[in-house]
Amino acid sequence: MVGVSVAHRVSTDTQLARLLQIGVVLEEVVEVRAARHYEALSPGERDAAIEALLEDAREESADHRERLEALIDELDAEAVPIEEIEALVEGQYARTGPEDFDGVLYDQLHGEETAYKFYDDLIEAVEASDAEFGLDRERLLATLTDIREEEADGVEDVTAVMEARE
Repeated sequence: MVGVSVAHRVSTDTQLARLLQIGVVLEEVVEVRAARHYEALSPGERDAAIEALLEDAREESADHRERLEALIDELDAEAVPIEEIEALVEGQYARTGPEDFDGVLYDQLHGEETAYKFYDDLIEAVEASDAEFGLDRERLLATLTDIREEEADGVEDVTAVMEARE
């Protein structure tokens, strides 16, 4: 990640807030892509499984954003301008566009896997830190762990739909 490496310890509220903001933007990327895919499905691609998968992805991403924003609100940290966060996400995580994948499901799988990896790295960085944050560490880790597990479930769901279509 440009400027902030998730692989290292998180040592300040400001650094944690920035990383959580990156999570918010990642969720926005997944949510927007799922909505665009849903709207762009051709008649041949439309089936209940894909439509449900994309709807669930949108709803899950919105829920994750709200949970991350609630954590950010508790921190005593300056907000990083959203444009800066979007540039970080674009540079590090959103280098590919939906057109770079062979179909809706591959793009959705990529988004779920990227989010899972981000949360996995963030949890590791928080656990490696002995810093005191402006919010409860156990609640922070529980929230991030829950989100990471939901991303893992998303990967499994996309994979199951892909396999069923083969």
